[in-house]
Amino acid sequence: MLSEGAKELSYEIRGIVRKAQQLQAIGKTIYWENIGDPIQKNYQVPEWMKDIIINLLKSNATYGYCDSKGVLETRKFLASLNNQRGGAQITAEDILFFNGLGDAISKLYQYIVPTSRVIGPSPSYSTHSSAEASHANHHPITYNLDPDNNWYPDLDDLYMKVKYNPNIVGILIINPDNPTGVVYPLPVLQRMVEIAREFDLFLVADEIYLNITYNGAKAVALADVIGNVPGISLKGISKEFPWPGARCGWMEYYNRDKSSEFNRLCLTLDNAKMIEVCSTKLPQLAIPPIMGAPQYAQYRQEFNEAIGKRSQIIADLLQDVPLLKFNKTYGAFYNTIIFREGALKGGQSLTIEDERAEKLLQSWLQADPNMAPDKRFVYYLLAAKGVCVVPISSFCSNLHGFRVTLLENDEVILKETFHRIKEAVMEYTEVKVGVEG
Repeated sequence: MLSEGAKELSYEIRGIVRKAQQLQAIGKTIYWENIGDPIQKNYQVPEWMKDIIINLLKSNATYGYCDSKGVLETRKFLASLNNQRGGAQITAEDILFFNGLGDAISKLYQYIVPTSRVIGPSPSYSTHSSAEASHANHHPITYNLDPDNNWYPDLDDLYMKVKYNPNIVGILIINPDNPTGVVYPLPVLQRMVEIAREFDLFLVADEIYLNITYNGAKAVALADVIGNVPGISLKGISKEFPWPGARCGWMEYYNRDKSSEFNRLCLTLDNAKMIEVCSTKLPQLAIPPIMGAPQYAQYRQEFNEAIGKRSQIIADLLQDVPLLKFNKTYGAFYNTIIFREGALKGGQSLTIEDERAEKLLQSWLQADPNMAPDKRFVYYLLAAKGVCVVPISSFCSNLHGFRVTLLENDEVILKETFHRIKEAVMEYTEVKVGVEG
């Protein structure tokens, strides 16, 4: 009954939670590093923001439908924010709201014909790679992010794959990137736009983390560099406010008038949302008063500085560990850490003192005899140290490593977590005790 694309639907970010919960049930403490949810890490939404939302709840209009494309005043507000940057100009009609970016991503790929492909980065956020592969009934087509060059895109790899694959109609950019935390430099983005222009492609930029940068970095928006190339930016409030439970994201269409085919895609997306009536109204109503509040900029600055501090703490602990490739992050709140070639071998293990945890681990390993080497390490790390991370092979990548978050608010727990990871890596790769990283 199932299509070939169904095989590509996986989400290890949440899948590994089931394993961690089994360990919790036998009394093991879990250090959660699997998912980018600030609320789960005890972030407190500021009272002034909650007051805005509470006041909206008092208005009867909050409880009705809104325009199919989204609340008009909010779309006007967001169009103005974009246009103030001076790049590609849009109107409220170029914005379409969804129930979270997962909804937007699914719809985007759903209405592209299966033989047309959107090439994306590798490693890649699995919602993108799974949705694109599912629509095409085939494995994702990817360009490489290079861990030996700050995780920047391999532009030669991208160019050659686009040049020799006429089915590619679009290029996906995730900036700042999930899972690597890289912020794309201006020249890199400009070259990606040039490639799209040369081969008559459209661009998709997942910019959910656009305003989450730190340690001196600042992300360049797609609208600022796209010129006359058609494109879509994906944005939302789940990470920025943060309000992930709102499930509120939107698309911004750029240069619809430059391509009749691209405009047809945008109209199709609009019509698909019309059939659904509209997206959830309350978070849309909250966007202008929250983003327009005088305290918002300072709030964002403090939020980003805290992430930047944690990025440095993690770097101090892991950047010199033998057999790891480590790149310091400057955007989003993740880091992808790769094992060097030859670090992972068959038969490696960690000491697990709890027999019940050992039994659970063996059941996980036996259930998947062809398990990727980094996933095997991740399961050992979870059973032995209680640290829940995500294998990078689950992010549409042939590399072996793991993704962590930069969200732990408690510095004591943060350091304990990454000390445990460091100990596990050194024991697992048989680095002798006493070798410091």
